[in-house]
Amino acid sequence: MNKILIKKQLSADVYEMVLSAPLIARSRKPGQFLIVQSGELGERIPLTIADADEAVGTVTIVFQAVGETTMRLALKNAGDSLDNTLGPLGTPTHIKEFGTVVCVGGGIGCAPLFPIVQAMKKAGNHVVAIIGARTRELIVFEERIRQFANETIIVTDDGSYGRKALVTEPLKELCFQTPKPDMSIAIGPPLMMKFCAATVREFGVPIMVSLNTIMIDGTGMCGSCRVSVGGETKFVCVDGPEFDGHKVDFDNMIQRMRTFKDREDEARHKCHLELKLTRLPTSI
Repeated sequence: MNKILIKKQLSADVYEMVLSAPLIARSRKPGQFLIVQSGELGERIPLTIADADEAVGTVTIVFQAVGETTMRLALKNAGDSLDNTLGPLGTPTHIKEFGTVVCVGGGIGCAPLFPIVQAMKKAGNHVVAIIGARTRELIVFEERIRQFANETIIVTDDGSYGRKALVTEPLKELCFQTPKPDMSIAIGPPLMMKFCAATVREFGVPIMVSLNTIMIDGTGMCGSCRVSVGGETKFVCVDGPEFDGHKVDFDNMIQRMRTFKDREDEARHKCHLELKLTRLPTSI
Protein backbone atom coordinates (compact mmCIF):
# COMPACT_ATOMS: atom_id res chain seq x y z
CA MET A 1 0.00 0.00 0.00
CA ASN A 2 1.21 3.50 -0.83
CA LYS A 3 0.49 6.27 1.64
CA ILE A 4 -0.81 9.64 0.45
CA LEU A 5 1.52 12.25 1.93
CA ILE A 6 0.08 15.40 0.36
CA LYS A 7 -3.21 16.17 -1.35
CA LYS A 8 -3.95 19.45 -3.13
CA GLN A 9 -7.01 20.57 -5.05
CA LEU A 10 -5.73 22.45 -8.09
CA SER A 11 -9.16 23.40 -9.47
CA ALA A 12 -12.81 22.40 -9.16
CA ASP A 13 -12.24 18.75 -10.18
CA VAL A 14 -8.45 18.46 -10.49
CA TYR A 15 -6.33 17.03 -7.69
CA GLU A 16 -2.63 16.50 -7.03
CA MET A 17 -1.41 13.72 -4.77
CA VAL A 18 2.10 12.98 -3.54
CA LEU A 19 2.54 9.29 -2.77
CA SER A 20 5.19 7.44 -0.83
CA ALA A 21 6.76 5.12 -3.41
CA PRO A 22 10.55 4.93 -2.99
CA LEU A 23 11.20 2.17 -5.54
CA ILE A 24 9.12 3.88 -8.23
CA ALA A 25 10.69 7.29 -7.51
CA ARG A 26 14.15 5.77 -7.90
CA SER A 27 13.51 4.15 -11.27
CA ARG A 28 10.90 6.30 -13.07
CA LYS A 29 11.73 8.30 -16.19
CA PRO A 30 9.86 11.09 -18.02
CA GLY A 31 6.81 9.86 -19.89
CA GLN A 32 6.15 6.80 -17.76
CA PHE A 33 2.95 6.09 -15.85
CA LEU A 34 1.41 4.16 -12.96
CA ILE A 35 -1.56 1.85 -12.63
CA VAL A 36 -3.31 2.71 -9.38
CA GLN A 37 -6.12 0.95 -7.56
CA SER A 38 -8.24 2.42 -4.79
CA GLY A 39 -10.13 -0.26 -2.88
CA GLU A 40 -9.45 -3.99 -2.95
CA LEU A 41 -11.96 -4.54 -5.77
CA GLY A 42 -11.58 -1.09 -7.30
CA GLU A 43 -10.95 -0.31 -10.95
CA ARG A 44 -7.32 -0.08 -12.04
CA ILE A 45 -6.58 3.19 -13.87
CA PRO A 46 -3.47 4.62 -15.56
CA LEU A 47 -2.07 7.92 -14.30
CA THR A 48 1.10 9.49 -15.69
CA ILE A 49 3.83 10.36 -13.21
CA ALA A 50 3.85 14.15 -13.02
CA ASP A 51 6.89 14.46 -10.76
CA ALA A 52 9.13 12.44 -8.47
CA ASP A 53 11.63 13.03 -5.69
CA GLU A 54 14.16 10.23 -5.48
CA ALA A 55 15.75 11.63 -2.33
CA VAL A 56 12.56 11.43 -0.25
CA GLY A 57 11.00 8.56 -2.21
CA THR A 58 7.83 10.19 -3.52
CA VAL A 59 5.94 10.36 -6.81
CA THR A 60 3.27 12.86 -7.81
CA ILE A 61 0.07 12.13 -9.71
CA VAL A 62 -2.52 14.56 -11.04
CA PHE A 63 -6.03 13.52 -12.01
CA GLN A 64 -9.44 14.95 -12.83
CA ALA A 65 -12.47 13.59 -10.97
CA VAL A 66 -14.62 12.80 -14.00
CA GLY A 67 -15.51 9.12 -13.52
CA GLU A 68 -16.50 6.87 -10.64
CA THR A 69 -12.95 5.77 -9.82
CA THR A 70 -11.39 9.23 -9.91
CA MET A 71 -14.33 10.66 -7.96
CA ARG A 72 -13.77 8.12 -5.20
CA LEU A 73 -10.01 8.70 -5.35
CA ALA A 74 -10.65 12.42 -4.82
CA LEU A 75 -12.30 11.62 -1.48
CA LYS A 76 -9.04 10.27 -0.08
CA ASN A 77 -6.87 12.56 2.00
CA ALA A 78 -3.32 12.79 3.29
CA GLY A 79 -2.74 9.84 5.60
CA ASP A 80 -4.92 7.49 3.57
CA SER A 81 -3.39 4.85 1.30
CA LEU A 82 -3.88 3.42 -2.17
CA ASP A 83 -4.32 -0.34 -2.17
CA ASN A 84 -2.09 -0.94 -5.19
CA THR A 85 0.34 1.16 -7.19
CA LEU A 86 2.14 -0.49 -10.10
CA GLY A 87 4.95 1.17 -11.99
CA PRO A 88 6.82 2.72 -13.54
CA LEU A 89 5.20 1.44 -16.75
CA GLY A 90 5.52 2.32 -20.41
CA THR A 91 8.40 3.36 -22.61
CA PRO A 92 10.16 6.55 -21.40
CA THR A 93 10.27 9.70 -23.50
CA HIS A 94 13.18 9.78 -25.96
CA ILE A 95 15.28 12.59 -24.49
CA LYS A 96 18.22 14.05 -26.38
CA GLU A 97 19.50 17.38 -27.66
CA PHE A 98 17.23 18.12 -30.62
CA GLY A 99 17.70 21.89 -30.73
CA THR A 100 14.41 23.74 -30.27
CA VAL A 101 11.63 21.67 -28.71
CA VAL A 102 8.04 22.88 -28.43
CA CYS A 103 6.10 21.22 -25.60
CA VAL A 104 2.32 21.61 -25.78
CA GLY A 105 0.07 20.81 -22.83
CA GLY A 106 -3.71 20.93 -22.75
CA GLY A 107 -5.58 21.01 -19.43
CA ILE A 108 -4.22 18.47 -16.96
CA GLY A 109 -1.91 17.27 -19.74
CA CYS A 110 0.44 19.99 -18.47
CA ALA A 111 1.19 17.85 -15.40
CA PRO A 112 2.72 14.88 -17.26
CA LEU A 113 4.33 17.40 -19.63
CA PHE A 114 6.37 18.90 -16.79
CA PRO A 115 8.99 16.12 -16.37
CA ILE A 116 9.48 16.13 -20.15
CA VAL A 117 10.05 19.90 -20.21
CA GLN A 118 12.48 19.47 -17.34
CA ALA A 119 14.41 16.64 -19.04
CA MET A 120 14.48 18.32 -22.45
CA LYS A 121 15.94 21.47 -20.91
CA LYS A 122 18.59 19.52 -19.00
CA ALA A 123 19.53 17.77 -22.27
CA GLY A 124 20.52 21.14 -23.71
CA ASN A 125 17.43 22.05 -25.73
CA HIS A 126 15.80 25.44 -26.16
CA VAL A 127 12.34 24.65 -24.78
CA VAL A 128 9.18 26.56 -25.65
CA ALA A 129 6.14 25.54 -23.62
CA ILE A 130 2.57 26.18 -24.74
CA ILE A 131 0.03 25.78 -21.95
CA GLY A 132 -3.67 25.77 -22.81
CA ALA A 133 -7.00 25.26 -21.07
CA ARG A 134 -10.65 26.23 -21.38
CA THR A 135 -10.34 28.86 -18.65
CA ARG A 136 -7.79 30.25 -16.22
CA GLU A 137 -8.73 28.04 -13.25
CA LEU A 138 -7.89 24.92 -15.28
CA ILE A 139 -4.28 25.96 -15.87
CA VAL A 140 -2.01 23.64 -13.87
CA PHE A 141 1.74 23.30 -13.29
CA GLU A 142 2.42 26.71 -14.87
CA GLU A 143 5.03 27.82 -12.35
CA ARG A 144 6.86 24.51 -12.42
CA ILE A 145 7.02 24.54 -16.21
CA ARG A 146 8.20 28.16 -16.25
CA GLN A 147 11.21 27.19 -14.11
CA PHE A 148 12.63 25.12 -16.99
CA ALA A 149 11.12 26.43 -20.23
CA ASN A 150 12.99 29.18 -22.05
CA GLU A 151 9.65 30.62 -23.10
CA THR A 152 6.13 29.91 -21.87
CA ILE A 153 3.00 30.80 -23.83
CA ILE A 154 -0.39 30.70 -22.10
CA VAL A 155 -3.67 30.42 -24.02
CA THR A 156 -7.25 29.97 -22.87
CA ASP A 157 -10.41 29.32 -24.85
CA ASP A 158 -12.30 32.14 -23.12
CA GLY A 159 -9.41 34.62 -22.94
CA SER A 160 -9.50 34.72 -19.12
CA TYR A 161 -5.71 34.25 -18.96
CA GLY A 162 -2.98 34.73 -21.55
CA ARG A 163 -4.09 34.84 -25.17
CA LYS A 164 -7.59 33.95 -26.28
CA ALA A 165 -6.63 31.13 -28.61
CA LEU A 166 -6.25 27.41 -29.06
CA VAL A 167 -2.81 25.87 -28.54
CA THR A 168 -2.51 25.26 -32.28
CA GLU A 169 -2.31 29.02 -33.01
CA PRO A 170 1.02 29.75 -31.26
CA LEU A 171 2.25 26.33 -32.37
CA LYS A 172 1.68 27.32 -36.01
CA GLU A 173 3.34 30.69 -35.46
CA LEU A 174 6.45 28.96 -34.11
CA CYS A 175 6.53 26.70 -37.16
CA PHE A 176 6.56 29.79 -39.41
CA GLN A 177 9.69 31.07 -37.69
CA THR A 178 13.18 30.52 -39.05
CA PRO A 179 14.55 28.19 -37.95
CA LYS A 180 11.44 26.14 -37.27
CA PRO A 181 11.23 23.80 -34.24
CA ASP A 182 13.29 20.62 -34.40
CA MET A 183 10.82 18.59 -32.33
CA SER A 184 7.37 19.00 -30.80
CA ILE A 185 5.52 17.11 -28.08
CA ALA A 186 1.80 17.30 -27.27
CA ILE A 187 -0.07 15.93 -24.26
CA GLY A 188 -3.75 16.56 -23.69
CA PRO A 189 -7.20 15.64 -25.00
CA PRO A 190 -7.16 13.39 -28.10
CA LEU A 191 -8.65 16.08 -30.38
CA MET A 192 -6.05 18.59 -29.24
CA MET A 193 -3.22 16.18 -30.03
CA LYS A 194 -4.80 15.33 -33.39
CA PHE A 195 -4.89 18.97 -34.44
CA CYS A 196 -1.41 19.67 -33.08
CA ALA A 197 -0.13 16.87 -35.32
CA ALA A 198 -2.04 18.30 -38.29
CA THR A 199 -0.61 21.77 -37.57
CA VAL A 200 3.06 20.76 -37.63
CA ARG A 201 2.68 18.21 -40.44
CA GLU A 202 2.62 20.83 -43.20
CA PHE A 203 5.93 22.21 -41.92
CA GLY A 204 7.65 18.85 -41.68
CA VAL A 205 8.10 19.16 -37.91
CA PRO A 206 8.11 15.83 -36.03
CA ILE A 207 5.71 15.41 -33.13
CA MET A 208 5.35 12.92 -30.30
CA VAL A 209 2.00 12.49 -28.56
CA SER A 210 1.22 10.75 -25.27
CA LEU A 211 -1.90 8.59 -25.47
CA ASN A 212 -4.21 7.76 -22.58
CA THR A 213 -6.47 5.02 -23.90
CA ILE A 214 -8.67 2.46 -22.14
CA MET A 215 -6.29 0.37 -20.07
CA ILE A 216 -6.74 -2.53 -17.63
CA ASP A 217 -3.62 -4.52 -16.79
CA GLY A 218 -0.91 -2.19 -18.09
CA THR A 219 1.29 -5.08 -19.25
CA GLY A 220 0.06 -5.67 -22.82
CA MET A 221 -2.01 -8.76 -22.00
CA CYS A 222 -5.60 -7.49 -22.23
CA GLY A 223 -5.31 -5.63 -25.53
CA SER A 224 -7.85 -2.97 -24.58
CA CYS A 225 -5.33 -0.16 -25.10
CA ARG A 226 -4.53 -1.05 -28.70
CA VAL A 227 -4.18 1.72 -31.26
CA SER A 228 -3.28 1.88 -34.92
CA VAL A 229 0.07 3.57 -35.56
CA GLY A 230 1.33 3.70 -39.12
CA GLY A 231 -1.11 0.93 -40.03
CA GLU A 232 0.25 -1.38 -37.32
CA THR A 233 -1.45 -2.38 -34.08
CA LYS A 234 0.39 -1.10 -31.03
CA PHE A 235 -0.33 -1.41 -27.32
CA VAL A 236 -0.19 1.91 -25.49
CA CYS A 237 0.83 0.35 -22.17
CA VAL A 238 4.00 -1.32 -23.44
CA ASP A 239 4.76 0.23 -26.85
CA GLY A 240 3.83 3.72 -25.65
CA PRO A 241 2.36 5.79 -24.22
CA GLU A 242 4.24 8.06 -26.65
CA PHE A 243 4.01 7.63 -30.41
CA ASP A 244 4.76 9.51 -33.60
CA GLY A 245 1.77 11.82 -33.85
CA HIS A 246 1.89 11.78 -37.63
CA LYS A 247 1.24 8.03 -37.66
CA VAL A 248 -1.50 7.70 -35.00
CA ASP A 249 -5.01 6.96 -36.26
CA PHE A 250 -6.72 9.41 -33.92
CA ASP A 251 -10.22 8.86 -35.31
CA ASN A 252 -10.05 5.14 -34.61
CA MET A 253 -8.61 5.77 -31.15
CA ILE A 254 -11.32 8.28 -30.25
CA GLN A 255 -14.01 5.88 -31.42
CA ARG A 256 -12.56 3.05 -29.33
CA MET A 257 -12.38 5.27 -26.25
CA ARG A 258 -16.18 5.62 -26.42
CA THR A 259 -16.67 1.83 -26.14
CA PHE A 260 -17.85 1.91 -22.54
CA LYS A 261 -19.38 5.39 -22.53
CA ASP A 262 -22.89 4.21 -21.52
CA ARG A 263 -21.50 2.15 -18.64
CA GLU A 264 -19.22 4.98 -17.59
CA ASP A 265 -22.13 7.45 -17.56
CA GLU A 266 -24.23 5.02 -15.51
CA ALA A 267 -21.41 4.44 -13.00
CA ARG A 268 -20.75 8.18 -12.74
CA HIS A 269 -24.43 8.91 -12.09
CA LYS A 270 -24.59 6.18 -9.45
CA CYS A 271 -21.48 7.50 -7.76
CA HIS A 272 -22.88 11.05 -7.73
CA LEU A 273 -25.99 9.80 -5.96
CA GLU A 274 -24.00 7.77 -3.42
CA LEU A 275 -21.72 10.68 -2.59
CA LYS A 276 -24.66 13.07 -2.34
CA LEU A 277 -26.41 10.74 0.11
CA THR A 278 -23.29 10.41 2.28
CA ARG A 279 -23.12 14.21 2.58
CA LEU A 280 -26.77 14.69 3.59
CA PRO A 281 -27.22 15.84 7.23
CA THR A 282 -28.37 13.13 9.61
CA SER A 283 -31.80 13.87 11.10
CA ILE A 284 -32.07 13.88 14.91
